[in-house]
Amino acid sequence: MSLVCAISNEVPEHPCASPVSNQVFERRLIEKYIAENGVAPINGQPLSEEQLIDIKVSHPIRPKAPSATSIPAILKSLQDEWDAVMLHSFTLRQQLQTTRQELSHALYQHDAACRVIARLTKEVTAAREALATLKPQAGLIAPQATPASQPAAVGAGGEAMEISEQVGMTPEIIQKLQDKATVLTTERKKRGKTVPEELVRAEDLGKYRQVASHAGLHSASIPGILSLDLCPTDTNKVLTGGADKNVVVFDRREEQIVATLKGHTKKVSSVIYHPAQSVVFSASPDSTIRVWSVTGGNCVQVIRAHEASVTGLSLHATGDYLLSSSEDQYWAFSDIQTGRVLTKVTDETAGCALTCAQFHPDGLIFGTGTADSQIKIWDLKERTNVANFPGHSGPVTSIAFSENGYYLATGAQDSSLKLWDLRKLKNFKTITLDNNYEVKSLVFDQSGTYLAVGGSDIRVYICKQWSEVLNFPDHSGLVTGVAFGEHAQFLASTGMDRSLKFYSL
Repeated sequence: MSLVCAISNEVPEHPCASPVSNQVFERRLIEKYIAENGVAPINGQPLSEEQLIDIKVSHPIRPKAPSATSIPAILKSLQDEWDAVMLHSFTLRQQLQTTRQELSHALYQHDAACRVIARLTKEVTAAREALATLKPQAGLIAPQATPASQPAAVGAGGEAMEISEQVGMTPEIIQKLQDKATVLTTERKKRGKTVPEELVRAEDLGKYRQVASHAGLHSASIPGILSLDLCPTDTNKVLTGGADKNVVVFDRREEQIVATLKGHTKKVSSVIYHPAQSVVFSASPDSTIRVWSVTGGNCVQVIRAHEASVTGLSLHATGDYLLSSSEDQYWAFSDIQTGRVLTKVTDETAGCALTCAQFHPDGLIFGTGTADSQIKIWDLKERTNVANFPGHSGPVTSIAFSENGYYLATGAQDSSLKLWDLRKLKNFKTITLDNNYEVKSLVFDQSGTYLAVGGSDIRVYICKQWSEVLNFPDHSGLVTGVAFGEHAQFLASTGMDRSLKFYSL
């Protein structure tokens, strides 16, 4: 039961009781009445404000006014409530739209900031790599006075380089090459036709099967291993160059990566492992040749011998000089210690890009392949073209000299393999491969007994008989590199399927 004011007959907000009349009043109304009359309104007896007694009740619920008890009045009330709700909803939608615009603007600013940070980070990384490259070069070149006619230049990224003028083949260098060739020729004559006892026999080689496959050396986002080499003095050390611009050194015995070398700005097309030092070499379509320290994991020299993509790389038997070929139609002979180009030559009459290059085992002559299907033999000391081997059709993709010093194997985009006799300067054997077979890599083993071919698959031929003893179709992509382990005790291969595979008994 609710309290009702005796004056207004409504539920009081602040109820109080009069001890004189025992009635309930709204304090506000009774106070005004007492101020005017000084007596209780019901019985007229004297009454003061101090005599009023407050009644404590929970918050009262005021009954609806009589005007809100009819159906039209209720509908009107509901309409007013609905209008208020709609107005409030409209206000909220406006606030939501404003908030969305502010959020969109904030996200745009965040994205722009991330892009700036990424660009700055990339520039800082490039600057650090350039600095790391420049420091060792400064140490290598500083002791030598640069001739006035050959001022040093600075390449992209602040890397030291040599301008295209060549130092030249000094008599000392030529004598060094001649002495090394004499020693190698003498050793070859001593060996004669004897085959090392440790060399795997052909019947055992035919039993080889895949024993290991490693697919995590290079990036999966840019798949493909484009080049392969083994350290000549320890064939368990494997070197690969990938489409991801990285050079990777891998230990076959430990089955782990020793070093990942980064610096090239384009894919790595050729790699070489130095036989006596912890140094490797790489070439790329970014027109540079890089010399890397495996132990330091950094680039110690950048050789800028060419103005176009470097297509071939070969290390001289002395271990001090590099031969390179390029799409700029030149071959170059460079000193790996100073990074200087000693000589740079092109065949003016041909005017054709070079596709590959390889030193003869003695180091006084070498071969280059061209885009117009020619194989050219050059005399290094005289820097002259001494022989040409025509016969292929399509660009020459790979050449390899046998350790016996007499045979040269060549492959081109005509699905054939040709063998040349350097004594008679003629083609004595042509092996026709399957239709559309792509030859990408040729290599003789260290004794010159076997020849491996990498391309659409892997094939191994025994020399002199030139019969096929092995065929591996294990790669799911094109085979780009193939190499023999010591005494052919295992075979290694790389391919565009991003895998490095090993084969043995």
